[in-house]
Amino acid sequence: MVRVGLCGFTMAIPEYFETFRVVEVQQTFYEPPQKATMMRWREQAGPSFEFTMKAWQLITHRTTSSTYKRLRSPLTRDELADCGSFRPTPIVRRAWETTLACARILRATAILFQCPASFRPEPENLASMRAFFGAIERPPGVRLLWEPRGPSWPEDTVRALCNELDLVHVVDPFVNRTTTPELTYWRLHGLGDHRRPYTDEELARLVPMIDPTARTAYVMFNEIPRIGDARRFLALLSGAAGTSRDRARTSAAAGQPRATLRPARPTR
Repeated sequence: MVRVGLCGFTMAIPEYFETFRVVEVQQTFYEPPQKATMMRWREQAGPSFEFTMKAWQLITHRTTSSTYKRLRSPLTRDELADCGSFRPTPIVRRAWETTLACARILRATAILFQCPASFRPEPENLASMRAFFGAIERPPGVRLLWEPRGPSWPEDTVRALCNELDLVHVVDPFVNRTTTPELTYWRLHGLGDHRRPYTDEELARLVPMIDPTARTAYVMFNEIPRIGDARRFLALLSGAAGTSRDRARTSAAAGQPRATLRPARPTR
């Protein structure tokens, strides 16, 4: 199963719910929305619509990040100093409790921990990750996603951490490959320029890159022209599914064994 959506509501919400079946909520990263707002989204979306969401930035990002410009919650000087990097501090624990409350309201199926490129595989950071994920409450049925950024993370280290901490490795498939292909979660940030739309040829390259063993593959567009790109990718998938059905019917009519079209693994 392939689910296609956007990172954030970047179009009218009623139209979004009619077009896509999943959204990654961004507001929970910058400043968690009011409870009434999230309840309204959940009610408008309908029971089959899926929410994923980003964890509050207080968990992952230090306050030197420019993303804190959108923070509205008042924090003391000590709290500001203790934010980020999964550190075992009261403010990080409180941020997780807030994130968890948002996930319950939205009935989110996944929570994304997106790390800045400044969060590197240093011993202190690895120890903080192990302590954080070993101590937090994990809601049933909610997958925990992790997106390390930057080139400094060796694949073996990422794979080992995901296996140890039960995390899903999130990647941009044009940049890196996931170490947890059994559940694929892609975030497409744009090829070299987040303002440029993907070409039809680039979108077509994504289809055979989806691991055929994945229970579910999430393809989430996060560049500026994301709406048009996601619509075109949905149409591309619909066309591929139609071609598969046509080939299967042709094979059956010819008395041949019915074949199942499976995407090829990417060439690395």
